[in-house]
Amino acid sequence: MSEPVQTPQTQTAAFPARIFSGIQPSGGLTLGNYLGALKRFVEKQEEGIETIYCLVDMHAITVWQEPEKLRQQTREGAAAFIAAGIDPARSILFNQSQVSAHAELAWIFNCVARMGWMGRMTQWKDKTAGKNAEAASLGLFAYPALMAADILAYKATHVPVGEDQKQHLELTRDIATKFNNDYGVNFFPITEPVIEGAATRVMSLRDGSKKMSKSDPSDQSRINLTDTADAIAAKIRKAKTDPEPLPETLEALKERPEARNLVNIYAGLSGRTAADVLGEFAGAQFGTFKPALAELAVSVLAPITTEMNRLMADPAEIDRILSAGADRAEAIARPIVDEVYEIVGMVRPRR
Repeated sequence: MSEPVQTPQTQTAAFPARIFSGIQPSGGLTLGNYLGALKRFVEKQEEGIETIYCLVDMHAITVWQEPEKLRQQTREGAAAFIAAGIDPARSILFNQSQVSAHAELAWIFNCVARMGWMGRMTQWKDKTAGKNAEAASLGLFAYPALMAADILAYKATHVPVGEDQKQHLELTRDIATKFNNDYGVNFFPITEPVIEGAATRVMSLRDGSKKMSKSDPSDQSRINLTDTADAIAAKIRKAKTDPEPLPETLEALKERPEARNLVNIYAGLSGRTAADVLGEFAGAQFGTFKPALAELAVSVLAPITTEMNRLMADPAEIDRILSAGADRAEAIARPIVDEVYEIVGMVRPRR
């Protein structure tokens, strides 16, 4: 009898379910980071699957970072994870540079991946568009291989990502597949992306066609996780809209990006679908909808801001949490990377 065909799905099913994801400690976390990442990370923690979350400070230095500011932003990112609901006793929370397995596996993946794969990455093209690409760091070009190492150092089977990272996760799958095929092993899972939720891509409050970003010159374009309750309410009141009332169907929002964005934000904050939100507010003017959204946003975000401030007042405790998480992450990643060295044919002393 012939052996059953191993599809990516059956290959991944052979591995214990494990979630990995991370965010760059670039500072200035926004509502987009909360709805697109942190809130979803907490939801995955509650599902009972092993969850590993990382502040990817090695990715951050693909562009210049002021050292002390990077340390501060790493702590701020950890505080945001915890304030949003990540329990360091239930999930593993750490910063990437504390676990050397990431860098070690990234080098091997640099030798598995191909230049053409990297050159096709949309984010590389976007970040170097109209600039001298030869002046960009090699790390910026190759960082999708490091992202693959972040994930596969733990044999993660699922990764919650935003739409803008989907292409990089597809590259992770390509690297895992090529490694398995090159060495005749079924060693790495073909990791599945988890893209779900009404607000996985939160848009600017001033321009519904652009992603909410800390780099936008206008602070009115975003809600920061450090904003006061009054600032949150004021920004929502001033958010760009159109003169039409809210419709009954999602289809009718298709050509109304600002209206669609606010409805999606309400849905994301309330844990409902955008269709449910329209079911409640159909026919309402924004003079009615915005105050309701502001009240909801303040009720969700103000406690997170308060807890972040409390945590940031004790940086030594944040460092202790990250160090403990790194020890737990190392215990998982080290045997996996050691076995990779064995598969590749490296001669090295055993620990």
